[in-house]
Amino acid sequence: MSQISFAEAEYAGKRKKTRREVFLEEMELVVPWKVLLKIIGPHYPVAGRGRRPYALEAMLRVHLMQNWFALSDPAMEEALYEIASLRTFARLSLGEAIPDEATILNFRHLLEANDLAEDILRAVNALLARKGLLLKRGSIVDATTIAAPSSTKNAEGERDPEMHQTRKGNQWFFGMKAHIGVDADSGLVHTVTATAANEADVEQIADLLHGKEEQVWADSGYWGAQARVKRDVQWHIAGRPSDMAKMPEGGAKARARKKEYEKASVRAKVEHPFRGHQAPVRADEGEIPRLGQEHGLRRHAVCTVEPVDGAKAVDCDGGSGSSKNSMKAPKRAEVTHKTDSTGHFAISLWSDACGGLTLRSCSDLP
Repeated sequence: MSQISFAEAEYAGKRKKTRREVFLEEMELVVPWKVLLKIIGPHYPVAGRGRRPYALEAMLRVHLMQNWFALSDPAMEEALYEIASLRTFARLSLGEAIPDEATILNFRHLLEANDLAEDILRAVNALLARKGLLLKRGSIVDATTIAAPSSTKNAEGERDPEMHQTRKGNQWFFGMKAHIGVDADSGLVHTVTATAANEADVEQIADLLHGKEEQVWADSGYWGAQARVKRDVQWHIAGRPSDMAKMPEGGAKARARKKEYEKASVRAKVEHPFRGHQAPVRADEGEIPRLGQEHGLRRHAVCTVEPVDGAKAVDCDGGSGSSKNSMKAPKRAEVTHKTDSTGHFAISLWSDACGGLTLRSCSDLP
């Protein structure tokens, strides 16, 4: 980084630290930079003929901030010019070139094209296991629908052939599904897959389990999961509401309700990752772009927590990203770290298989 300007020196000397600055300071401490750089480094372009590439660490920091602060590619570029704390975190200066929106987009596509998500998730899961967070005694599974543009007013004159429609209740949706597996003890998301929206939730059950759990919790959409998993697991699948409604009032129905409440109290952890996504989203705000459209945004939520000694109070802000949508075989997810307002350690997932989905939420450990 070059010598700081007078404006940057004046900014650095101010007395009050903003919540954004405190948050970025926490990220500086908790993100495993060396691990992430080691995974991405072999695939990043090196200096040679043509324009010299930006430093890998600077681009990684920009990529993470884009997810943490829910910024599109153009908005991230402008924020680097306008906000000194973001430039400082990215180790950039106005006295040198700032990455433009195309460069930011290309870095995200680099991660996708080289299938780095699975390697990153594996490395971070190993880190969490060493810290005793990923207990693996039980899993909770769930899925959510992600809308895609249904209009045929485009160059091809057709909908995206990899997206499909599905009905939930009396409402129809067009797009894809994100499926997640969550650790029942900590709330950590350990698996993410993506399919077309018309695929039944239960079809992904085998891919969502890591293989070491003894118990599995799921909603009523996973009836029949036992036949798809060839090992001994204790299942806690919610009963169908229609079956509960048919039961006569009395002690048996009261006991059934209590049992369902106990299942739901555990299963609630899997809903936290979907908290930011399930709010209504307009087509211009958050739908998955068609193939070739690069600036579609998607808000989603996945967050997991662990107390961190000496962590300061910071805001746990949202995350989003955009990417060229690719409905390939189900993939895993890329993970980054942060702390929330209670001083907890958090994980933010990004799945290239989900069209540049950024997954984030905040759920406290018991």
